[in-house]
Amino acid sequence: MPGLKKAESNWVDGDRFFDRDGELGVLRARAENGTHTLLTAQRRMGKTSLVRELLRRLKEEGRFETVFVDLEDVRTAADAVVEIGVESRHVHGAWDRIRSGFANVLRGIDELAVAEVRVKLRAGIDPGNWRQKGDAVCAALAKDERPVVLALDELPILVNRMLKDHHYRITPAGKRDVDEFLSWLRKIGQDHRDRIGLILSGSIGLEPILHQAGLSAHANIFSPLELKPWDEKTALGCLAALADTCGLDLPLAAGKEMCRRLRCLVPHHVQRFFDSLDEDLRLRGRNHASVEDVERVYTDEMLSVRGQADLDHYESRLKLILGPDGYRAALALLTEAAVNDGVLQRAAMDLYREQFRIWTLSDHPAPIDDVLRVLEHDGYLEPWGDDEYRFVSGLLEDWWRARHGRHFIPVARRAGSQGA
Repeated sequence: MPGLKKAESNWVDGDRFFDRDGELGVLRARAENGTHTLLTAQRRMGKTSLVRELLRRLKEEGRFETVFVDLEDVRTAADAVVEIGVESRHVHGAWDRIRSGFANVLRGIDELAVAEVRVKLRAGIDPGNWRQKGDAVCAALAKDERPVVLALDELPILVNRMLKDHHYRITPAGKRDVDEFLSWLRKIGQDHRDRIGLILSGSIGLEPILHQAGLSAHANIFSPLELKPWDEKTALGCLAALADTCGLDLPLAAGKEMCRRLRCLVPHHVQRFFDSLDEDLRLRGRNHASVEDVERVYTDEMLSVRGQADLDHYESRLKLILGPDGYRAALALLTEAAVNDGVLQRAAMDLYREQFRIWTLSDHPAPIDDVLRVLEHDGYLEPWGDDEYRFVSGLLEDWWRARHGRHFIPVARRAGSQGA
């Protein structure tokens, strides 16, 4: 198997892209058929890399024009339209039409840098006209001689931000704004179905957010496609290719131990584990990896403070999605599972429903099931046994236990001591 270059950013394409040929084929067929897609997966599964690689190949083949829009830092519908307009500058025919439609603010645009283009477009798009201007931008794309694949990355982050105030609680105004924005997006997908194919993706799930707000119907025109973890064969192939590139002797037993430790073979985690192992051995002046080396690096690096930056993101996303009360419940449920060999038992869930009423001083049923819905959808927990859940990822389970479990008292012991 040829060598594989290490990833140097949060997404990869070209000679750094590994596997996913099946998913690429499905996504390509959907683009060719005009099917709008909602790409779902837990964090770090490679959604952005998959979409960017598809767009790269489609552009290279010359049958489609492609537009990739990153919405992570966007805050409003007007800003989203601005970003779509900015990224459409690579579609030359459409860009000429966009410049014509925004002639009052885009004079001398050929000489402007991207940041200046963004500023200019923002001056012409505001909360009062964003829908009209968005229609014009998308109509310009739809008139291109080749159909356009429009990928909107981190759309769920934008929707969540629009929905909620600074306390992460849904507001009536936020719900109204999201309803209008997603209605517009649905209309674009329906009106230009044969000319613009939409791909939505993000590092948090769109469906649980829309469910919270009672807006789930807006996802109906998007066909879901789940990006699953690698199987062991694929992960071992990636490790072997990386080892070949780096000149590392990685026996099969060591690779299998890496997979066993991770359990859920998230591509980013597989490659980060390899990086940590490779760097550790280089510092020791060695190029042979043993099972003992794998165990040491997993404990000392992957679960250490130095290795926590990426896993910290799992925790921070929960507050973003669930708000303060739901976040508190999620922390408790996950830690409960972590200290119980990764399993969240039914009896514990029932006790937390009662605990949640006390936390919030509310007589309403605790939204524990809503929290579990998010934890399952976004890949923290999965159904297990008889009405129980367990951690999907061995790495996340071990990290969570090390971070939160040391002084944690399981809910059954707390309830028992209170009863006594």
